[in-house]
Amino acid sequence: MSATPLHIVSLFPLASEIVAALEASPFGPFTLDACDNRDQALAKLASEECDVLLLAAGQGDDADAQQVLAYAGGDTAAVVAGPQAEPAAMLAWLERGAQDVITWAPGEAAESVVASSLAPRLRAAIERKRLERDARKAYATDLETGLPHQQQLIEHMSQLLALREREPAPMAVLALRVEGLSTTEARLGRESANVLRRKVGVRLRAGVRASDVVASLGDDSFAVLLGSILAPADADRVGVKLLKALMQPFMISGNDVAVAVAIGIGQYPQDGAQPDALLRRAVGLAAAAQAQGREGLSNFMEAGGRSPGAANDD
Repeated sequence: MSATPLHIVSLFPLASEIVAALEASPFGPFTLDACDNRDQALAKLASEECDVLLLAAGQGDDADAQQVLAYAGGDTAAVVAGPQAEPAAMLAWLERGAQDVITWAPGEAAESVVASSLAPRLRAAIERKRLERDARKAYATDLETGLPHQQQLIEHMSQLLALREREPAPMAVLALRVEGLSTTEARLGRESANVLRRKVGVRLRAGVRASDVVASLGDDSFAVLLGSILAPADADRVGVKLLKALMQPFMISGNDVAVAVAIGIGQYPQDGAQPDALLRRAVGLAAAAQAQGREGLSNFMEAGGRSPGAANDD
């Protein structure tokens, strides 16, 4: 179906039966990098383009698979394979960004189940992700926050990096993972959560220069592009500044709301020279980092306690 081979990165070795099914499938052709562990998979993602991730779940600790999925970012398709589990476990993978989950019942031969359905489901996941990317390109702005979306951020990074080829200078992109938005939605409703996202965006823009770019990466993630810095340490200082700003409570629908934030930084040139690689680096580090903030504040307020005064973001 495709003249260009579709590249699979697998976080576990594949049985010969599965490899043979992929090689013979009309849904390919596929090329495969089957990795033995998380570090190998992360190295592959950092150095090569990947069309789809194949991850194992429910067969031990899923933390490695979750970290690889987070590092790959929102533009890479992902299919998860594992033994039949509770619906909540399958839905959790879809919420993390996977396009499909392949399961087998107790007593079934896992290799046969995967081999019989893997190729068409990998291809379907890739096509769904392509359609999603095309749909995002149709809009220049995240409508809920008024911020540029990921595609626009990538395009801006591409332009700056093209200039760096003639005039080398450091730059950095910060990814911020914000915890507390889903809690706000559960407590106060979807519109209140959208208001909180907008206020997070306002604080981020207030904390950087007019020439820097603040973008939305999804419901709970943001990015800040520092187009010109003097030294890598400057990005760390900006990250600390933004973290402190976001740790102040927000006033949402008459309620003080607190968030926690994890930050990851991708630095040019040491972390890569391509926009996708830099952003994946930052997002992966943010996904793996411990979020800072809240410190029990949210639970305390939800129980009826008093908080420090919320900042005026209106």
